[in-house]
Amino acid sequence: MKKVTKEVYLNWYEEMLFWRKFEDKLAQVYIQQKVRGFLHLYNGQEAILAGALHAMDLTKDRMITAYRNHVQPIGMGVDPKRVMAELFGKGTGTSQGLGGSMHIFSKEHRFYGGHGIVGGQIPLGAGLAFADKYSKRDSVTLTFMGDGATRQGSLHETFNLAMLWNLPVVFCVENNGYAMGTSVERTANHPDIWKLGLGYEMPCGPVDAMNPVKVAEAMDEAITRARTGGGPTFLELKTYRYRGHSMSDAQKYRTKEEVAEYQKIDPITQVLDIIKEKKYATDEEIATIDKRVKERVAECQKFAEESPFPEKSVMYDVVYEQDDYPFLPHKLQ
Repeated sequence: MKKVTKEVYLNWYEEMLFWRKFEDKLAQVYIQQKVRGFLHLYNGQEAILAGALHAMDLTKDRMITAYRNHVQPIGMGVDPKRVMAELFGKGTGTSQGLGGSMHIFSKEHRFYGGHGIVGGQIPLGAGLAFADKYSKRDSVTLTFMGDGATRQGSLHETFNLAMLWNLPVVFCVENNGYAMGTSVERTANHPDIWKLGLGYEMPCGPVDAMNPVKVAEAMDEAITRARTGGGPTFLELKTYRYRGHSMSDAQKYRTKEEVAEYQKIDPITQVLDIIKEKKYATDEEIATIDKRVKERVAECQKFAEESPFPEKSVMYDVVYEQDDYPFLPHKLQ
């Protein structure tokens, strides 16, 4: 695995903090009704993305996930201003404002969504991996899902074929403790989700996903296995979300004390503690990073606020096309 250096820790701190503040800003503008519909935030789970990106080759590897998907494309290289504009429903967004919160997408940066159907992205991730194997590319697809999605039949169908065809895919369940408001213990008699891989003889195991180093180590092993012909891996990334399932979640299924306990092992705090312990940055340098993050978030909001809404005609350009029906001219390719 690539070494976790001083530069890596400083980059992790700045990027993870930016993702956290980006989501906090979205929560704020959601209350102001500038972002509509559903809004699922990533607060508390940042170590997963940080560790995964460290292990990936961003020039060829792919990522697909469910609807908690704002910061992943940013990590993959998508301009965060365009991500926020998409959430505002603006024409400058990643899908010209037509996708919204749950459907961020970037073919250019190999981020394939953003899927609102629970578990719907699992077979799609295997399909991306199948295409890479068929085309003899050495790319690997990371397929993320929530703990609730592991109760879907699509997971088992996909696991079976992924092992049968030895696909270069890493299945990653982000177990944040609750499928919407239902705890893992109430959805199955086997709370260790990673053990589902044993039934398919798929390499699998749990990961401390509040620590980006632990995530990076597990991801590196799984990605290397997939890239060298060893087939799929199933990782249970044990994490926690500080906010509700979505902004409409009253969170009556857990206590404030429970959330506070997990905040004691906050992934951003863990990284910052290492930076301070090893004297990778002074307090002044850390304050400069914090200021830069605040400015970046403000730039994203300004861009989204000032961007125009898409023309209504765009709706017709992206949903219907027929060669012998010239009455709806198309502008988009």
